[in-house]
Amino acid sequence: MLEGKVVVVTGSGGGIGREIALAMARQGAAVVVNDIGASLSGEGGSAGPAQQVADEIRALGGKAAPNTDSVSDAAGAERIIETAVQTFGRIDAVVNNAGILRDALFHKMSADEWDAVLKVHLYGAYNMSRAAAVHFREQNSGALVHMTSTSGLIGNLGQANYSAAKLGMTALSKSIALDMQKFNVRSNCIAPFAWSRMISSIPVKNEEQAARVEKIKQMTPDKIAPLAVYLASDAAADVNAQVFTVRNNEIFLMSQPRPLRSIHRDQGWTPQTVAEHAMPALKASFVPLDRSADVFQWDPV
Repeated sequence: MLEGKVVVVTGSGGGIGREIALAMARQGAAVVVNDIGASLSGEGGSAGPAQQVADEIRALGGKAAPNTDSVSDAAGAERIIETAVQTFGRIDAVVNNAGILRDALFHKMSADEWDAVLKVHLYGAYNMSRAAAVHFREQNSGALVHMTSTSGLIGNLGQANYSAAKLGMTALSKSIALDMQKFNVRSNCIAPFAWSRMISSIPVKNEEQAARVEKIKQMTPDKIAPLAVYLASDAAADVNAQVFTVRNNEIFLMSQPRPLRSIHRDQGWTPQTVAEHAMPALKASFVPLDRSADVFQWDPV
C-alpha cells in the first residue's frame, strides 16, 4: 500500500513507533526512524534505538534512515524532514508519535513539567507538520497521522500536561485538515491503547489499578500499526480530520465536540434565571467527570 512512499515516524526507536515504522516498511515505504533515545521523562539521549530499528528494516529488505533530532525544536524538526528528502528524494507522510511523560497532580505540577511535555507532544506535532507542509504543498499531496490519547479526549488523573497536549493535537490536526485540504493534504489522529514504556509508568497502588494494567498488557503495540499504515496510504484519500481509537482488535471513530442541548429565553438571561431555569434544564445532559478507564471498562477483544 505504500510502495514508493517516504514516511517519517517520530519516537520510533521502540514501542508503538517501532511497530508503525516496521509496518510502513513492510508495505513498501522508505522510513526515517526518528528517536532521540531519551528516558521516559525526556532526559539523556542515544543514537542506539533509531539505528537499531533502521537496521531491522534493512534486514527485512526495506529502506530506512535513522535520525536523532528532537521534534521539540523547530530546527530539529526541519532536519528530520530534510533527512527524508535528502536520503529518499521526497516526503509523503509523517507520524507524530514522539512523546514523554512527567505525571503529577495539577496542584503539584511544576512549570518545567508542564513545558517539557507540551514541547514534545504539541510543539513537536506542530514543528513536524509545519516542516513537512512546505513539501506537501509543493507536491500537492501528503498525510499526517498524530498520536493523541484518551487522556486528552476523555480525561485522566495526574496528567494535566499530557492531556492538554494531546487534546491540543486533535485541534491542531483539524486546523491542518481545514487549511491544507486544497493541497490534498490529510490530517488524522489515533488514540492508541497499547502496552508501552510510557504506559508502564502507570502507578499501581491497589487491585483495581493492577487489574487495569494487566488488561492493557494484553494490547500489544503492533495492533496500532495497521490503521496508521492505512491513513498514510492513498487508500485513505477521503479520510480527513477524523479521530480514531485503537484498542486491541477494536477500532473506534471518536466523537468531536458538537452541541448537545440548548435552552432559549426570549427575555435574555440573568444570573438568577440561569440558576433557576437554564442549569436545571441542561443538567441531565452534563458530561460526567469520567476518566479514560471509566469509559473503556470492558475487556479488550
